[in-house]
Amino acid sequence: MARGKPDSISHAAASRLREVHDRHTLAPALFSKFQQLIYRESGIWLGSHKHALLTGRLARRLRLLGLSNMQEYYQLVTQPDQLHERAVMIDCIATNETHFFREPRHFDFLERQIFPQWQAEAATGQRSTRLRVWSAGCSSGEEPYSLAMLLLKHFPADTGWELEVLATDISTRVLERAREAFYPLEKAKEIPPEYLRAYMLKGRGEHKGVMKVSPDLHRVVRFARVNLHADSYPILGSFDLIFCRNVLIYFDQESKIKVIAGILRYLSPSGLLFVGHSEHLGQIAPNLTTVAPTIHALASPSGALPHQTAADCNGRSSVLT
Repeated sequence: MARGKPDSISHAAASRLREVHDRHTLAPALFSKFQQLIYRESGIWLGSHKHALLTGRLARRLRLLGLSNMQEYYQLVTQPDQLHERAVMIDCIATNETHFFREPRHFDFLERQIFPQWQAEAATGQRSTRLRVWSAGCSSGEEPYSLAMLLLKHFPADTGWELEVLATDISTRVLERAREAFYPLEKAKEIPPEYLRAYMLKGRGEHKGVMKVSPDLHRVVRFARVNLHADSYPILGSFDLIFCRNVLIYFDQESKIKVIAGILRYLSPSGLLFVGHSEHLGQIAPNLTTVAPTIHALASPSGALPHQTAADCNGRSSVLT
């Protein structure tokens, strides 16, 4: 009997190794099926070099569901009633790296050139004192909270301004983190000191080592799940600013055209669209004109939207429920 134990242990270990191997094994034909499925669901195209990323990201999901291999998972996730699981699958593969005040020149441009113009126009009654901003692909919330800080500084509520930042992402996982609004304390270095003091609360006790967005800042931002590759979005009204930065890099050319066309339906005729530093819209959106590098506006008043302007949306939600 004593001699049988090592064999039993070896057999169990070998079985576990086989399970791990099966969960990380993805034949080229099956990988192609996942490519097509993910593309249909999100517009994200996984190149062949993403093979290891896909298996690595989904292996934990297989373990949680008690599935033995990727074929079993594919059979599950393609069932018509598995909308939630398909959303979870997209969550698993999404890359969500972001920072507070990322690409600072965008914020500098707003402060130096756009905000003074808006303030002057409002003072003479040429524009509404309601501002609406959309952070499309907001990840874990750093971008929309950065925008909200900037807006609160320049357009305080006690001077009659009404602010709204809509923050959307395809990932329910990162949206939940964004709503909770807790961030590691080391991220404080990304935030200018005046904003850090005014809008971030340092954690104590069980929250030591983290910081939390202040209630005043949190009230300005609304979060919702939006798939930018969908044929329509559950959104009402138009926006003065739309930030869609470092999002288009995940799409192929056809999907980029579709996503930009969808987003532009919600850009105010006098609004601005901001994209990432490596994203170029020249052949994707010919109806745009470049105001500054990676900052765009509708080329002419003929591009006016059939939607309400920001001024018309007072008292209405940004997102259809």
